Amino acid sequence: MRKLLLLAATAAMALGASQALSQDKKQLVIVVKGLDNPFFEAINQGCQKWNSENASSEYECFYTGPASTSDEAGEAQIVQDMLGKPSTVAMAISPSNAKLIAQTIKTAAPTIPIMTLDADLTVEDAALRKTYLGTDNYLMGKRIGDYMKEAKPSGGKVCSIQGNPGADNILRRAQGWRDSLSGQEGLAELKGEGGWTEVAGCPVFTNDDGAKGVQAMTDILAANPDLAGFGIMGGWPLFGAPQPYRDLFKPLADKIASNEFVIGAADTIGDEVAIAKEGLVTALVGQRPFEMGYKAPSVMIDLIEGKPVADPVFTGLDECTKDTVDTCIQK
Repeated sequence: MRKLLLLAATAAMALGASQALSQDKKQLVIVVKGLDNPFFEAINQGCQKWNSENASSEYECFYTGPASTSDEAGEAQIVQDMLGKPSTVAMAISPSNAKLIAQTIKTAAPTIPIMTLDADLTVEDAALRKTYLGTDNYLMGKRIGDYMKEAKPSGGKVCSIQGNPGADNILRRAQGWRDSLSGQEGLAELKGEGGWTEVAGCPVFTNDDGAKGVQAMTDILAANPDLAGFGIMGGWPLFGAPQPYRDLFKPLADKIASNEFVIGAADTIGDEVAIAKEGLVTALVGQRPFEMGYKAPSVMIDLIEGKPVADPVFTGLDECTKDTVDTCIQK
């Protein structure tokens, strides 16, 4: 918790620094789900690097978001407020609740370019933005499933840990995970397909709260002593509550090592790679948030200038196991 508070304070300081850069510059606004998440702080670091490298530009990257990733209404309000500022000339949004953000955009009816970052709008609302920059979330979920299936081909009882039920990126990951495990496409629940069955009470939605995720996994394990694994669609329990996560899974370390129990998790930030090195997760499939924050201003400028921009613009994945932790992260 102390680490998260420090990160939030750092993010707030960075936001203040961004606000102080220049009152005259045109602002390329990045709105994230919440300032309490180290994943989004990495996006901010990419944004600030772009500013440092483009100090003479007429544009500046402006990073903001609600204090908490669970504050969906707060994010929507920030989007609305920033769209009302004449200094805002383009916006990149990571929607916590895709439908709510889509409605906010419709109501505001902006004339400036809007893109999504990290998380997208739903397919039905995709026309509201010019492009999506970030992870191929379906592929990310599929790779999590691939690692679990490779480790334990016989399958078993599993549970997925998810974030916000309205977050399109997490839902896409979960679909890719189910498709991989089952060998079928489009299943809303695993009921024995490919040997995998989702237990009662799953998926668990944690609103990106790491401690809540660890508690949920504790409860699921207690209720299902024959559970074969977890698919964690965001790294919140590992980077948000690393010590409670370690305490929960150290007793299962031998089972994880022998692939009797499998854990596939998203992201490679905070303590996650160290946890993989300790053998307390089967595989990590990580995103590149710094790259997202660094690239977003340039994409927004291209949109402003009417240049062709691909849709989507995918950043890559970093895939880590215990055996590859020293080399798996893109430098």
